[in-house]
Parts: sequence; structure tokens; C-alpha cells
Amino acid sequence: MPDTGLSLEDVSFLLVWTAVAIYAAAFIAYTIDLARRGDLAVKAKDAAEQVAAQRVLVGAGGGAIDAVRAEEQAALADLEAPIAARKRYLWARIGTSLTVLGFLFHLGGDVLRGVAAGRVPWANNYEFALTGTLLIVAVYLVVLFRYDLRFLGAFITGLVAAFLGGAAIAFHVDVTPLADPLKSVWLVIHVFVASLATAFLALAFALSVLQLLQDRRERAALEAAEGRQTRGGLRFLRTIPSAEALESLAYRFAIIGFIFWTFTLIAGAIWANDAWGRYWGFDTKEVWTFVIWVLYAGYIHARATRGWRGSRSAWLSIVGFSAVLFNFVIVNMFFKGLHAYSGLS
Repeated sequence: MPDTGLSLEDVSFLLVWTAVAIYAAAFIAYTIDLARRGDLAVKAKDAAEQVAAQRVLVGAGGGAIDAVRAEEQAALADLEAPIAARKRYLWARIGTSLTVLGFLFHLGGDVLRGVAAGRVPWANNYEFALTGTLLIVAVYLVVLFRYDLRFLGAFITGLVAAFLGGAAIAFHVDVTPLADPLKSVWLVIHVFVASLATAFLALAFALSVLQLLQDRRERAALEAAEGRQTRGGLRFLRTIPSAEALESLAYRFAIIGFIFWTFTLIAGAIWANDAWGRYWGFDTKEVWTFVIWVLYAGYIHARATRGWRGSRSAWLSIVGFSAVLFNFVIVNMFFKGLHAYSGLS
């Protein structure tokens, strides 16, 4: 075969940028899907209002409010519908197909980076981002077999395209040998589990953002049903589950992510003892890992025992994931310490 002059690292980088482009295309397809869903929601609303008006004329009463409740039940049924019974949204299917294709290129770029380095590809910020975003997409695609979360597709693919493209621009470094403390089996275990935890917490974050939007729309819908003037919201929200259902699902994903993050904290302490002879040293990275654990522990405890439901629960989830992003970007880049493995000079 002719020599192309490209190393495995070069091919990996090309595959990563190809994945970014495909994720961007998937984002566009999913966005079109949400717009189309909005149009369908308007038509469904017009039909529901006609039925409600007829019920009022015959003295049934409560028609508008009943229509709102029926709409919520239909969206919940769509969420839990088996794959064969799901609504065949054309652009959502295109978006999902593109996401799978982007994932395959992404996986190829990640694997080739590891082969070129002769180790697992998560030893610096670029590789952390490469593997972390890969797992976010992987978890999203796997969860689709259980829940129809295609309404999250634009959020997930947009987030991954932005993070992966930004990492390729700002964090990319050539393959370098591992620092001595990283030459451990705990590199494989600790960082992989932390990345997996981040993937589940990212899904919880996305659902929490939608929960806040949906909660606002539901309040407006009920006020409109009661005859009070309200402002319109994003129309596609009428086709997704209720704020309560989104909150419940976000809580489940947050619990899974919290379990993995707990293991991350424990594994990190064990690794620290092997590498530096102490389990805890108040290093900046260690402190922020614990801060994230406390935030999510507080979120889970408050929701389970203190009745912190609704918007307060959603904001706790959002704050928790914001701390995860801060830990990855700001702490890795600007704070000195034993965990300064960004790879950037």
C-alpha cells in the first residue's frame, strides 16, 4: 500500500473531526424534528380545543383541563413505548441514525488514539474529553432501547459536538508517555468509571433543563385552560413527558451516576495511596471530586426525604453537573496540584 504519510494519531484526529461533523448534522436533524413536533402539537391543540368547546356546549365541563391531562398521559405512554410501537418521527430517525454513525467514527478515533499511544486513551484533557463524550453518546443510545428519549437528541448531540470540537481545538496534544503516577491499573478503572458517571449525570442534567422548561409550560397551559391570559412556550414541549415524569427519570439517572461517582472517589483514594502514600491530601482535584459527591448526595437526599421536588430538584441537578464541568475544565487547566494532567503547557 502507498505511504500516505499519516500516522495512527493523524487518522484518529481525522476520525474525531468527522464525528464532530456528523454529530452536528444529527443536531440539525433532531432540531428539525423538534420543530416538526411543534407543528404537530399546534394541530393537536386545535383539535383538542374543538372537542373541549363541544363538551362545554353539552354541559360536560372541564374540557380544556382534561385535554391538558390527556396530552400529558399520551406523552408518558410514548416515553415508555417499546421500539416497534414508537411514533415514526422521520427526522428523529434520521438524527438517531446519524448519531450512531457519528458514534462509530468517534469510537474509531478513540481506539486509534489508544493504539497510537500504546495505552488507554484517557491520560490528558483531550483524551478525557474524547472518551467522556463517547460514553455520553453510548449511554444515550443504549437508553433509547428502554425509553424514547429522542427529544433529547438535539441537546445531547449539540453538547457532544461542541465539547468534542472544542477539545480538538483547545486541548489536543501529541501522544506522550504516561507520567509515573498514571502507570497503574487504577488509571483504567478510576478514569473510566468517572467518565461513565459523567455520562449518566449529563443525561440527568439534560432532563432537568427540559423539566424546568416543561414545568413553566404546564403552568401556562393550566392557566390558559382556566381562562387566564398567558405567554406561549416552546411548542415541541407539548409532545414530551410531563415535568414530573422528566424529574423522575432525571433522578434515576442521577442515582446511577452517583453510584459510579462514589466508586470513583473510593478508587481515587486507593490509587492516591498507591502513588503517593496517602489516601487523601486535599489536592484541588480531590477536593472538587468530593464537592461533586456532596452536591449529588444532597440532591438525592433532599428529594427523597425533604420533599424537594419540582424546580428546586432540577436546579440541584443542574448545579451538580455544572460542578462536574468546572472540575474537568477549570480545575484541570488552571489549578496546580498532583492531578495536573491536562497535557497543556
